[in-house]
Amino acid sequence: MKESIAKAKVLIESLPYLREFNEKTVVIKYGGHAMVDEELKRNFALDVILMKYIGINPVIVHGGGPQINRFLQKMQITSSYVQGMRVTDGETMDVVEMVLVGKVNKEIVGLINHCGGRAVGLSGRDGDLVQASKMKVEVKADDPARPPELIDLGRVGQVTKVNADILQTLDARDFIPVIAPVGVGEDGQAYNINADLVAGAIASELKAVKMILLTDVEGVKDQDGKLLSTIRRNEVEGLIDAGVITGGMIPKVRCCTKALASGVEKTHIVDGRREHAILLEIFTREGIGTEIVK
Repeated sequence: MKESIAKAKVLIESLPYLREFNEKTVVIKYGGHAMVDEELKRNFALDVILMKYIGINPVIVHGGGPQINRFLQKMQITSSYVQGMRVTDGETMDVVEMVLVGKVNKEIVGLINHCGGRAVGLSGRDGDLVQASKMKVEVKADDPARPPELIDLGRVGQVTKVNADILQTLDARDFIPVIAPVGVGEDGQAYNINADLVAGAIASELKAVKMILLTDVEGVKDQDGKLLSTIRRNEVEGLIDAGVITGGMIPKVRCCTKALASGVEKTHIVDGRREHAILLEIFTREGIGTEIVK
């Protein structure tokens, strides 16, 4: 009986959030260990199906870096990186698109449908969903007197526009969109885009109530290793300057602040290694990760 009462209390605790998020859009960047562990994959599928059934509109953007790496190794194609981004020539782009769109995307869609949901797989090229332009990065020269060098990353893109019509059509028919982060340029060519950036751009266009980035860490931590449960947008650059936010977490938090500035209500960086991480973040008072708010 105690266990049954505890379950009832959990449902009652979630009631305000069910009301608040009904018919609202939540964009989820799906990546990291949650895409590899079989139990976590199934939990993720069940979480988004539950969200859809109770009236929330989940939109999924997935990564796939490790899967791409394995395929490139099998084909004996060597990758080089600049500031953590893969230099992507035409041959590499063919592999990226094949793996993200033809393999990873279809596996996620298949699992959601197998578990009872209604998912549809897309890439940014479908319906010109994610339009892109070439990304170039500045690299500081060894000689401080020289200007930074502009590096061409090949077919690495940045989002210029999101055409959300196709997502709104799918939502109206109760489908769950699953999006591979491949964009299309003005020349019709495919571009490899960071999945966090695609999730942020889509969340901004849809004015999502939440954007959730699943990662392989608990969230943002302070100098003492303690999880920061909430960070305000105007605190982010100060935390970066102070060395609190470092490495790969910097582009994630900046992606969150950009989304907030574009109309997203709240953003979250959540440990995808936790069972039912999305539900715990959305439907409990405490949450489990770091929220970055306006």
